[in-house]
Amino acid sequence: MVQTFTEPQTISLEVPNSIALLVTGEQFEALTLANPDLRLERTAQGELIVNPPTGGESGNSNLSISGQLDRWCELNEDLGKGFDSSTGFILPNGARRSPDASWVSRTRWEALTAKERKGFVPLCPEFVVELRSASDSLSTLQAKMREYIDNGERLGWLIDPQNRRVEIYRQQAEVEILINPAELSGEDVLPGFVLNLRRVWR
Repeated sequence: MVQTFTEPQTISLEVPNSIALLVTGEQFEALTLANPDLRLERTAQGELIVNPPTGGESGNSNLSISGQLDRWCELNEDLGKGFDSSTGFILPNGARRSPDASWVSRTRWEALTAKERKGFVPLCPEFVVELRSASDSLSTLQAKMREYIDNGERLGWLIDPQNRRVEIYRQQAEVEILINPAELSGEDVLPGFVLNLRRVWR
């Protein structure tokens, strides 16, 4: 069953799993403004996705990832900007996504208008991290990572603490799978950045 909203509105998001809520880009932005405490995403087909709050372990792991990325960004601010999980991006295919952590090069960031920087950012980050929580479907996250790559991402990490497993996504390359790595390299996208996974695995 599909329900389409003809006008932006505040809605109750407690709906059965069998119902897909379809919204336009403008309606999605209205929903996010009316529901600031929710993490909402929208697929390229217009389906509204409600991401539940993470549990304590996932929240702590995500804090470590974002914190480490932020420290690198402070030391390399001339290279670009880092973002946390509350940032929304409008991908070239029309999807609205909010990765757990991300980074955009300074050249691309400065090419945006002041209005574009303040709202949903109209581009795909060059670097993306998705951290799997207990409620996340692995196949859904894998599809999201492929979407990022298809829309211009250069390097992506899908981190799965439940299995101590990392999938690394790169342009024009097979997905690399690492089991229980101690750290991850930012490679040539984030030169010198090394993510320590100690707090993610515990």
